[in-house]
Amino acid sequence: QVQLVESGGGLVQAGGSLRLSCVGSGGTFHEYAMGWFRQPPGKEREFVATISRAGTVQYYAGSVKGRFTISRDNAQNMVYLQMSSLKPEDTAVYYCAAYVTIATTPSPQSYEYDYWGQGTQVTVSS
Repeated sequence: QVQLVESGGGLVQAGGSLRLSCVGSGGTFHEYAMGWFRQPPGKEREFVATISRAGTVQYYAGSVKGRFTISRDNAQNMVYLQMSSLKPEDTAVYYCAAYVTIATTPSPQSYEYDYWGQGTQVTVSS
């Protein structure tokens, strides 16, 4: 099974950018679809973005489409979330997640994901 560790969170002003990173270990990384989810303060966890095993298919939540980009480097066991034009409502704990699949398209449903990182805090000030 894979272990996931996120990094790159922090405090940023509205309109700014951040890049989150997630490194996987202990598994065959290219067998996993990868996703980013977030949990805003006082709210439930929500889908942000997902990417297929080969990195060829990406899906985004409507609230981040056009501002966030998910990518992966299977040689380095890494997945990234580039966040631009950040808004205060993007403030949340961001989680990296993974599940083994043979499908060519990834899922935006959190229940599909078996492995989760510990999360990294992103705070966007107005």
